[in-house]
Amino acid sequence: MAAPGKKDYYEILGVSREASADDIKKAYRTLTRKYHPDANPGDKEAEAKYKEINEANEVLSDPKKRAQYDQFGYVGDMPPEGFGGFGGFGGQGQTFTQEDIGDLFGNLFGGGFGGRRRSANPNAPRRGADLEATVRLTLEEAYRGVTRKLEIPRLDTCRRCGGSGAEPGSSVNVCPTCHGSGQIFQVVNTPFGQMQQSGTCPTCRGKGKTVDKVCTECRGKGRVRRTATVDVKIPAGADNGMRLRVSSKGEAGVNGGPSGDLFILTEVMPDARFTRRDDDLNTTVEITFPQAALGCEVKVETFDGIEKLDIPAGTQAGSKLRIRGRGMPRLKTKGNGDMNILVKIKVPRTLTQKERKLLKELAKESGVETAG
Repeated sequence: MAAPGKKDYYEILGVSREASADDIKKAYRTLTRKYHPDANPGDKEAEAKYKEINEANEVLSDPKKRAQYDQFGYVGDMPPEGFGGFGGFGGQGQTFTQEDIGDLFGNLFGGGFGGRRRSANPNAPRRGADLEATVRLTLEEAYRGVTRKLEIPRLDTCRRCGGSGAEPGSSVNVCPTCHGSGQIFQVVNTPFGQMQQSGTCPTCRGKGKTVDKVCTECRGKGRVRRTATVDVKIPAGADNGMRLRVSSKGEAGVNGGPSGDLFILTEVMPDARFTRRDDDLNTTVEITFPQAALGCEVKVETFDGIEKLDIPAGTQAGSKLRIRGRGMPRLKTKGNGDMNILVKIKVPRTLTQKERKLLKELAKESGVETAG
């Protein structure tokens, strides 16, 4: 982060703080072509931008200046704005490796006054990142359970170098600048005495090691991005929005660390035949008035085939009947939910002469009046 009131050189060049020297050089060349005064005659804003670009490149292309900028947010002998008024509080200091000095004031302030705590060993194994993917299912697939093959883009251990970052046959060495710590330390004079600041080693970029020749496949990173095919088993009874964990199918770890996990979010699509409520399934059957009045047997579709259902005599429209054990499989306990059936009475839109005559006789027998 740039010091208060100072320019962010990384932002000016449009690169990340982890950008390599080649990335910085490429960004600088692109921007200078765009904002060069010859390409923008009379444009004062372009001229000012061009000066900023050159200033940023002058610092970030120099390993020593970049290291100081990364540590303190400024380059030069004067401290950043906000520290004025303290006589002798200059930025001049001497750079040491971790083996040369300990944390000054570490015991006095616990590492929290002006200095930074020493970071973890960069060569220690680190776990890979977790990943997440969404799987869309039909309701029937959720009912039965399914295995899906997913194409997962992720960082995998480089097969060529085995994760070392070194070309096969090339040696891996302890960084000569930081002696394997991944950091350099600088002591600066302050009104309170000497204080220690730490920053990323510019030689190894915090890795603590260098190689004679970097791997041609991963370019020294130890991991490469590729698409992996992962078999994901969705259990029977999966519900919408359920989150499943597939162990060790995330991104590869660093320095031999374990892989992350892959998390699967299920999305169950609507079904034209059934609606779901928890572990129960709901459906509808239509019967005629004679069937409702006299009772009947109807066929009900389920995911396991056709079930016969008895409709009692005198069943009313809107009645709910149940077939036990024909709903969704329960994930946490054994068995299935139920199939709930809503009964609807179907009224014919047209009648034959015989049907009309019979209905009139029924109405007369029942003592009800009709329009026709």
